[in-house]
Amino acid sequence: MNVEFINPFLESTINVIETMAFTKATPGKPTMKKGNKSWGPLSGIIGLASSELSGNLILSFDKPAILGIVSSMLGEEISEISPDVIDAVGELTNMVSGGAKAILSQKGHKFDMATPIMLVGKDVEITQLSKASVISIPFKTDKGEFVVEVTLHPVK
Repeated sequence: MNVEFINPFLESTINVIETMAFTKATPGKPTMKKGNKSWGPLSGIIGLASSELSGNLILSFDKPAILGIVSSMLGEEISEISPDVIDAVGELTNMVSGGAKAILSQKGHKFDMATPIMLVGKDVEITQLSKASVISIPFKTDKGEFVVEVTLHPVK
């Protein structure tokens, strides 16, 4: 997958986490995802489509990361995954994809976005309809870790 399509998701993730949760998100080395299981116990998925490309974005958080991020967002200590935390994952997924969409739009790539879907549970099977590679970018924060996964493939 072209780095031109990956970098906007990386940039948007850093911006959203820093802006919304006042938390520095440090990316690790992107890799090709192996397997089809969700990375963390709480994930948000959003579909992306254009006349040229189709795919999705997945944000998957470990429990300490999402509880710390949501605590910072809400200004109160959150100690358990709740409907508010699940909703926050959807909002973060939507904001990251929206930020990436804006960056890609400036480069001439227009995308439509679906409504985010949240998955609760570690190792949930995620079946991609495309055989395109999934790029996985790990992030570390002072609160915990999360992963951003992006797949985009040409529309046939």
